[in-house]
Amino acid sequence: MSKFKRMHLVVLDSVGIGAAPDANNFVNAGVPDGASDTLGHISKTVGLNVPNVAKIGLGNIPREVPLKTVPAESNPTGYATKLQEVSLGKDTMTGHWEIMGLNITEPFDTFWNGFPEEIITKIEEFSGRKVIREANKPYSGTAVIDDFGPRQMETGELIIYTSADPVLQIAAHEDIIPLDELYRICEYARSITLERPALLGRIIARPYVGEPGNFTRTANRRDLAVSPFAPTVLDKLNEAGIDTYAVGKINDIFNGAGINHDMGHNKSNSHGMDTLIKTMGLPEFQEGFSFTNLVDFDALYGHRRNAHGYRDCLHEFDERLPEIIAAMREDDLLMITADHGNDPTYAGTDHTREYIPFLAYSPSFKGSGLIPVGHFADISATVAENFGVEKAMIGESFLDKLV
Repeated sequence: MSKFKRMHLVVLDSVGIGAAPDANNFVNAGVPDGASDTLGHISKTVGLNVPNVAKIGLGNIPREVPLKTVPAESNPTGYATKLQEVSLGKDTMTGHWEIMGLNITEPFDTFWNGFPEEIITKIEEFSGRKVIREANKPYSGTAVIDDFGPRQMETGELIIYTSADPVLQIAAHEDIIPLDELYRICEYARSITLERPALLGRIIARPYVGEPGNFTRTANRRDLAVSPFAPTVLDKLNEAGIDTYAVGKINDIFNGAGINHDMGHNKSNSHGMDTLIKTMGLPEFQEGFSFTNLVDFDALYGHRRNAHGYRDCLHEFDERLPEIIAAMREDDLLMITADHGNDPTYAGTDHTREYIPFLAYSPSFKGSGLIPVGHFADISATVAENFGVEKAMIGESFLDKLV
């Protein structure tokens, strides 16, 4: 019998809580990540007021320098800790896959100088459209359409760009390159980037609309991922006939593996929280696991190095957290975490190698406090033990600590 009938995992995409011990092995614009601290620097530079998250125990998580504006609670309502990444990467897929029990020992390929001519030429030949060579490099997704959107509207050329992540992104104005065509091109790009020397985690369709000087990316984004290289705890749950609900880009990140209920993409964090609350209220969802990704922290503010926007996004989540808690049942468990860092005060525009926070709350808790510092995959091992399935490659359960 499960200790918790339902477990809900919410990933606050990129909300790291301080540099990991190996952070200096990872760089941003040539600067090692060793001084990065997403939550710490937001709290210090622009202030952070998250009383509902703090009440669970965010400010109690051990740090060399306490969060400046998030005090520790003398009597928190839940359990808290921070978790370290084992895998060799600091991207979305690596983080999520490890959270579900995998150890990625060979990182995906990244292209700091843009994609090789062979890939670009193949896409041109398949699509019948030229590629704007000047855009073929790590680029901000909004800056690249500001810089090359007018040209695309005139010529119909493709905007292909990357980031410090292992991704190939294709931006296309919906009035110039129809969605169906964009998706076909992305599917082809996916087919030619499945093995080294160009093993990419995701191909991302990035449609946008508007006029020069006022372009806006739409909710018609599509991510084409590779499947996990080994069974995750999601697969174990699915094989055992346990419901797994994916909210946001979770289904894309795992390429559908182990997910038997895809609740769709999020138009925004707020929309994602609406979808999670709706999912929690489904009469058929009596037992199982929901997995939600809220990406706005990362996509809208972390990569753009916008500390004020990032703070406001955290405030928005905190203000709505009571709604999520109100949708819980007595034997539910809510877990809040992240997948990597993306310090909006740091050098460059890349993710940062950080610990992630972990918070757990249940209406059934009799106790509260700190869990020993562990690893990302401990989350999946805890989920596996709760539902009586085998864990994946790595991870140690802390289910017995949640009382």
